[in-house]
Amino acid sequence: MTSRTTVKTAAPDEPRRLARVGLLVALSVTLLVAIVVATGLGYIRIGPLEILHILFGQWGGSLPATIPDSHPFVIMEVRLPRILCATLVGGGLAVAGCVFQSLLQNPLADPYTLGISSGAAFGASLAILLLMLGLSLPGTLLIPLCAFGGAVATLYGVFALAAPSARLSSNSLILSGIIIAAILSAGISLIKFLADEQVNAIIFWLMGSFVGRSWLDVLILLLLVIPCCALIMVHARELDIMSLGDRTADALGIDTRTVRRRLLITSSLATAACVSVSGIIGFIGLIVPHFVRLLLGPANRLLLPCSFLCGCLLLLCADTVTRVLLPTELPIGVLTALIGGPFFCYIFRKSQLEQWR
Repeated sequence: MTSRTTVKTAAPDEPRRLARVGLLVALSVTLLVAIVVATGLGYIRIGPLEILHILFGQWGGSLPATIPDSHPFVIMEVRLPRILCATLVGGGLAVAGCVFQSLLQNPLADPYTLGISSGAAFGASLAILLLMLGLSLPGTLLIPLCAFGGAVATLYGVFALAAPSARLSSNSLILSGIIIAAILSAGISLIKFLADEQVNAIIFWLMGSFVGRSWLDVLILLLLVIPCCALIMVHARELDIMSLGDRTADALGIDTRTVRRRLLITSSLATAACVSVSGIIGFIGLIVPHFVRLLLGPANRLLLPCSFLCGCLLLLCADTVTRVLLPTELPIGVLTALIGGPFFCYIFRKSQLEQWR
């Protein structure tokens, strides 16, 4: 009786529901405008109206004679795949960060806490080394595949190491991630040593970049990141209830172990897909959920979709800055680390002070 009363009271009223829908629509429109504006920026400036003409031309429409022949190639083959990759990677990492922070009950958790990035980095470094040794396979396909395989194998290793924990506690998962990440870090160092003079290719991938991304990369992200994010958002209500504690969640009929395992695997797969396309891009999954939670509160039904859209906007803006404004293009992972590092210190300092009060 008490449980039913609590759920009924927590249901949002009509004005709050309309405000939530309005916020999501506003963020979606802002993201679309940002994509169009970013697509027009670069060495060749292209106006928004011209961009829309080119996009409609892809579905059989005729292009005005005033549009130069090179502009459709610049938009469709160079800029738009890169911009869409940055957008999807930002959204995927942000949603994964929300899940890790909620499930692990740790404000410093992000998609890299379980060592997923180290697994992807090891797989990509191994692929680059094999290509240097003369393996006759296309690098544009082999590196993302090996990075994805490394991330998934790491995820399996973390779960296997933490398996004795009946409820997959946050401490056992984080410790397992740290142990495996340390081993993989040593493996990456060994690969760098073996690569000798060609080690720069591995270092460049580890710093993260969207240079040269293609429609194949966009397709990989669409097929993996979007379904994973959709599945996570379906479990928003369970996430809210589980934040009250496992006993409360069990009392309300939530199978906490199954839901926790499902969400960790799903968010890790989304992270693996992102890292396999972009390389290592840290702190997006840490910054965005904290920022959105500070503005909108901890309710995951609003936090998850808003984090996805804000993550898209943040990484799109960061990539546009490195591509357009800086005199020399900076690897995007370096820029996000420069922004996220001080923010990480702030969160860590704040959590330390709260423990002492």
